[in-house]
Amino acid sequence: MALKVHICAVGRLRPGPERDLLDDYLTRFDRTGRALGLGPVAVHEVEDRKGGGMSAEAPLLQGVIPKGAVICALDERGKLMSSPDFANMLGRWRDDGRGDLAFVIGGADGIDPALRAQADAKLSFGKMVWPHMLARVMLSEQLYRAASILAGAPYHRV
Repeated sequence: MALKVHICAVGRLRPGPERDLLDDYLTRFDRTGRALGLGPVAVHEVEDRKGGGMSAEAPLLQGVIPKGAVICALDERGKLMSSPDFANMLGRWRDDGRGDLAFVIGGADGIDPALRAQADAKLSFGKMVWPHMLARVMLSEQLYRAASILAGAPYHRV
């Protein structure tokens, strides 16, 4: 059974360089991951039109996270991981027969504490705060890198 990946994010990614990079890495991930039981990736974008912040965004995000999915929150207080460790974590979830994996990316104020508390894992890209558009691109690149590592490809240099 394949581990389907869902990127659940606040805000719409408009056409432009970030969008092009995201699409490129997700296409590469789908191509590399398919044979490994990883993917496809679906991007779910939610938007809080009233500007209610984290507490208004949480139910919107909750609405696009598949039932029973492993939830991985992108959070600056999360765990710093090497690319091989990230790849191994994905491989474990796949091998455990989990059907869906949801990466949650909050809005400007981050992820509501109640939603963050439901996460099975919390991942950090460092102590710096990244714009959600770049966080998506960085995540998509790491997904592709993880698939390459699990495939034994030379993409990753240790």
